[in-house]
Amino acid sequence: MAIGFLECAGYGAVLYAMDKACKAANVRIIGIDTINPKDATAFIPLTVQVKFEGGIDDVKEACDAAKRAALKFNSPEEVLVEMIEKPYEGTKALSHITKVSFEEENIINFRR
Repeated sequence: MAIGFLECAGYGAVLYAMDKACKAANVRIIGIDTINPKDATAFIPLTVQVKFEGGIDDVKEACDAAKRAALKFNSPEEVLVEMIEKPYEGTKALSHITKVSFEEENIINFRR
C-alpha cells in the first residue's frame, strides 16, 4: 500500500494528469483539495492537490504518469509529485480529509 500526491496549478491540469495516472496504473483517487489564500489574492489557476492510493508499484507508475501529464500545462517548478510507501495508519487517515465522489447525483449538481 502506498499514497501518492500530485500538486500543481490548474484544476483542469490535475484532472487531466489523474486521468492519465488512473489509466496507467491501478490506483484510486481518495481526495482533491484546492489551496487558496483566504484573502482572495490568488491568481487563477488555483493550486490543486490530489491524493491517490494503491500498491507501491502502481502508485510509482501513477506518479510518473501524472507528472508527465501535468508538465504539459505547468513548468517543472510548479509540479510536485510525492509518494509515501507503507504509510502509518494515522497518515493514511489524514489523507482522506477531503473525499471525492463521482456518483451521478454529484455530477448532476455540478451541471446546475
